[in-house]
Amino acid sequence: MALERLEALLGQLTDPEIPVISLREMGILRAVRQAADGQVEVVITPTYSGCPAMSQIADDVAAALRQAGVDGRVVTQLAPAWTTDWMTDEAREKLRAWGIAPPACASAGPATPFQLTRRKKTTGGSLGDAGPAVPCPQCGSRHTTEISHFGSTACKALYRCLDCLEPFDYFKPI
Repeated sequence: MALERLEALLGQLTDPEIPVISLREMGILRAVRQAADGQVEVVITPTYSGCPAMSQIADDVAAALRQAGVDGRVVTQLAPAWTTDWMTDEAREKLRAWGIAPPACASAGPATPFQLTRRKKTTGGSLGDAGPAVPCPQCGSRHTTEISHFGSTACKALYRCLDCLEPFDYFKPI
């Protein structure tokens, strides 16, 4: 099977935690290449250190290779580290439609430890430098508050909209 066809096939695999987004759209599927020994290598990069979904993702990729009749292996590559900037615009829209606020652009620089521990309660702009407002994926309001720095998974924070009162996850930028 040609690498391009295999890459297209693997690009259809979805994130086990967010099944509406493909591994390609998330930026997890990094490369499909021919190794020096002739085997196909599929390179994946975890979104977060210790992400529990990575073993399932590797298993899904290996199963797809077997189903395609391809002798290959899955390689987990840690460097360069994954960043939310690798997510496609389609992934961000799918997150919003799924009820998860997509991450802000991380390329502006990572949050400092001070910003992570001294986050103000309300991000609607009324309490000063609480950082950029996280828009509610349900109603679009920027009048939101962080309930917990950890949401349904470590890569998300739990927020609540103060207008529609709905809780929602925010995918943290890194």
